[in-house]
Amino acid sequence: MLTLYGVPGWGSAISEVMLTMAEMPYHFVDVNGFDNPGPQHDVLAQINPLCQVPTLRLDDGSVMTESAAIALMILDHHPELAPPVGSPQRTLFQRLLVWLVANVYPTFTYADYPERFAPDAPVQLQNSCIAYRKTLYQWLDKQLVGPYALGDNVTLLDAYIVVIRTWGPRAAWFAENCPRLSAIADHIEKREELHRVLIANDILTAQNAN
Repeated sequence: MLTLYGVPGWGSAISEVMLTMAEMPYHFVDVNGFDNPGPQHDVLAQINPLCQVPTLRLDDGSVMTESAAIALMILDHHPELAPPVGSPQRTLFQRLLVWLVANVYPTFTYADYPERFAPDAPVQLQNSCIAYRKTLYQWLDKQLVGPYALGDNVTLLDAYIVVIRTWGPRAAWFAENCPRLSAIADHIEKREELHRVLIANDILTAQNAN
């Protein structure tokens, strides 16, 4: 069975949602605290010396990291979770998959630990990253159509959207400033097969799932 190392609500939540969409069973190992010295850091370092989440150990013992790479691995088994090859939507899917991790993720890298990169001005760096992230989300909002990210059919991009809405600047800001992203996240939350993993990652409450 696949083994996913992560922290509820963190970037590993995206991989959990994607694996659940694909109906690929996995065992989740919570390594909360991995980003500080301690036992959880040591557990993750044995699998991934870079100590990043998500880290996915495959059935053959090899290790996969990076959510976009995990998405591509999933598509090898479940190509229906992306638009058909040759379609305009396929090109947009590929672009946005890489765009999300290349552009949005770094704003968290620097904003979550600004003192590592700007010890003399951590607050300014943090505020700049958060402001820039908002412009990225507003750009993304204009690229999307339909009840799901790329139309009428769910794709792995939707896993990103439903998770990132719970991150800063949070759901209320998305509803006001990125209505398409917010509506897509609402639509994904209604999918019963995802309720367990969404609840486990504090994306959906048990009360709202009923």
